[in-house]
Amino acid sequence: MTSRTTNQADVIPLRPLPTAANPAPQDLSQGLPREPLWRDLVGEVLRRERRAQGRTLKEVSEASRISMAYLSEVERGRKEASSEVLAAAAQALGLSLADVLALAGERLVSLAAARTRSRSGSRSLGTAGGHRSVRAAGPVRPTGPMGGVLLAA
Repeated sequence: MTSRTTNQADVIPLRPLPTAANPAPQDLSQGLPREPLWRDLVGEVLRRERRAQGRTLKEVSEASRISMAYLSEVERGRKEASSEVLAAAAQALGLSLADVLALAGERLVSLAAARTRSRSGSRSLGTAGGHRSVRAAGPVRPTGPMGGVLLAA
């Protein structure tokens, strides 16, 4: 006699929703906010640009031919949009995809620098020859083909 079991699995959220007991996700090892996700940064850029233009979600949704519900989720960092969707949203806002990615990259660099500064004014990094001190003296400004943003794979 065989027993049948249904396919069941425990679902472990990658990023749990904030609750009263845990208001903001943090890097528990350092007590710092976690690094932001790329989708959060891109969504923040799209929302900021849309609001700066005084446009509604409905207007941009219609211009980009992206459903209003989906565009809202992209802006809130709930959905990881494809490059085609991001390009359509960017074009509806009068931007290029490169503009949106560059702005998101600049925000990431700014947040990373702030995170480094909040850890401490300086820290030691191990090297093959011993230790060297690295001081966070302000925002890091990488250079590259994306107008001041270095994108690495």
